[in-house]
Amino acid sequence: MSPSSDFSPEPTSIPPRPAALSRTLSEGGGVSARALIGSNLIAEAMSLRDMAPTAANALGRALMGAVLIAVTPSAEADDRGEDEGESIQLQFRGDGALGSVLAISDARGRVRGTVDHPEVDLSLADGSPDVARAIGLGTLTVVRHKPGWREPYSGIVPLTSGEIAQDITLYLSESEQIPSAVGLGVAMANDESAVVAAGFLLQMLPGASEAEVAQAEKNVRAMPSPSDLALTGADADEILDGLLTGLGSRTRTHSQPIFYCPCTRERALATLAMLEVDELQSIVRDGVGQEVCCHFCARAYLLSPEEVGRLLGGAEPAR
Repeated sequence: MSPSSDFSPEPTSIPPRPAALSRTLSEGGGVSARALIGSNLIAEAMSLRDMAPTAANALGRALMGAVLIAVTPSAEADDRGEDEGESIQLQFRGDGALGSVLAISDARGRVRGTVDHPEVDLSLADGSPDVARAIGLGTLTVVRHKPGWREPYSGIVPLTSGEIAQDITLYLSESEQIPSAVGLGVAMANDESAVVAAGFLLQMLPGASEAEVAQAEKNVRAMPSPSDLALTGADADEILDGLLTGLGSRTRTHSQPIFYCPCTRERALATLAMLEVDELQSIVRDGVGQEVCCHFCARAYLLSPEEVGRLLGGAEPAR
């Protein structure tokens, strides 16, 4: 099965649609399908931090990829309590100008992400964002974690193209041994006044028949590019209809993923706790406090010398 990434004409004045995820199994149970309209996820991320179009495009694809992997594949899985509380972290660390691209989603579709260099803006000859060159070659690290696990599970695959959909497909096929097809597409106006995005994940499950596999592969080849689907106004269910042509569909589950950052003042203070004692002492001694800025949502926390002083416990500030 093949992945799909694309560069499509920019939207003109389309307001971002609320994020919407539809997921189900084929009637025979051998194919899992998930489809996502992720426009609003990217618009929210862009509203929180200044990002050039290429950086926003790369982050948008990573956000959608994390949601598609993290959310359970079907209503049946929900009923069984599978993946409850699981989180997925995708980190693309390439040698391109973007540096690291990070996205984290939980099983409810609450996702956040960041890029090392949001100012990066590289284009192809036709003016489309050159995400592959901006990411470059390196590694994709996927971390799965559930409450109660002694330690997270990590898988690492090489970035063979810098194309996010292709690299996620490689991870799923090689590290998790699940034949998969991933499609991710983002289109935005040059002035960032409009953004649309869509993605899908199709996977072969154990016991899938040869006929199901053949039909699924045919459907993926026939799919328009994800950003074209978003530009033409297709919704998540219509994308599923295309993915599952000739395969039927069980009950569909619908949800609305959101960009969500769990940062708090307490977490910001915990970040400072990782500093050396002499650095904390210097902050207290200077009496001006310390600002901690969240990399995901850009929220800034100004921590007072008294708050920082509580991290020192019984240690006295150096004179």
